[in-house]
Amino acid sequence: MTLMQKFLGATAAMTLSAGAALAEPALIFDLGGKFDKSFNEAAFGGATRWAEETGQTFREIELQSEAQREQALRRFAEAGSNPIVMAGFAFGDALGQVAADYPDTSFVIIDMVVDAPNVRSVVFNEHEGSYLVGMMAAQASKSGTVGFIGGMDIPLIRKFACGYAQGVKAVNPDATVIANMTGTTPAAWNDPVKGSELTKAQINQGADVVYAAAGGTGVGVLQTAADEGILSIGVDSNQNHLHPGKVLTSMMKRVDNAVFEAFTDGPGLETGFQVMGLANGGVGYAMDENNASLVTEEMQASVDAASAQIAAGEVTVHDYMSDDSCPVLSF
Repeated sequence: MTLMQKFLGATAAMTLSAGAALAEPALIFDLGGKFDKSFNEAAFGGATRWAEETGQTFREIELQSEAQREQALRRFAEAGSNPIVMAGFAFGDALGQVAADYPDTSFVIIDMVVDAPNVRSVVFNEHEGSYLVGMMAAQASKSGTVGFIGGMDIPLIRKFACGYAQGVKAVNPDATVIANMTGTTPAAWNDPVKGSELTKAQINQGADVVYAAAGGTGVGVLQTAADEGILSIGVDSNQNHLHPGKVLTSMMKRVDNAVFEAFTDGPGLETGFQVMGLANGGVGYAMDENNASLVTEEMQASVDAASAQIAAGEVTVHDYMSDDSCPVLSF
């Protein structure tokens, strides 16, 4: 059942998908839209899978501005939604203001840590998954130059880039990694035109594989890479199908699993700090019929071996966010 309600100010209209259950869970998407084919869409996929498997319903909101974060959280909490899951680090400040006011409501935030007794903070080892696709990029590259295009220039996205560069260098120490960010504001997550421009600029510098970690902006990166005859690498969701035979792989960040588990655990879920990495299936790379012709058995075997070593603690991938530095890439 879908209700259209206007709230959060006179000009803000949001769509709430609501059912009859008082404590039905809720999902708040980050800016960029539910169908960004990346991060938000992965979150939506997890919620949808839960609804299909349980026959239950959930509420959802797509935000239109930064100002709506705290208001949306309060609206859902007041309406009895439980748990309330928010996709994105940018909810951190708002949740810090709201959580204590609703001690009986369980909150789950993805990509940020909020220290409160009723909050589960889910973070990912994106650097580990990015290392794997970096290895694959280096093996697929013929020029020895590969690219990275991030969305908003924040430590989290530098974490992706640094892991990627480490994977590239593990295969080819002499490789060149070009890294660009789309911008410094949240608009950088939804600017496919700028993503396209950056892709063309990297191609002009010799890049023949480009990894996009840029939300909706990445759609422009993948499209331009396909048009210009180079390979791309998707992120968060499996984006291989967007350009079959042109997307080398996608770095899978299992946001869908984080949302699915939160909804499954329900009100009163276990809170605290949760890390999802290679060791527990939180990140990985995508293989399917759309990229099977691009990835040789040798490539896949080497990446799988590295994955096992990282998961076992035998190989350590440097986390940019641990010290705001990257041993193999300058920003």
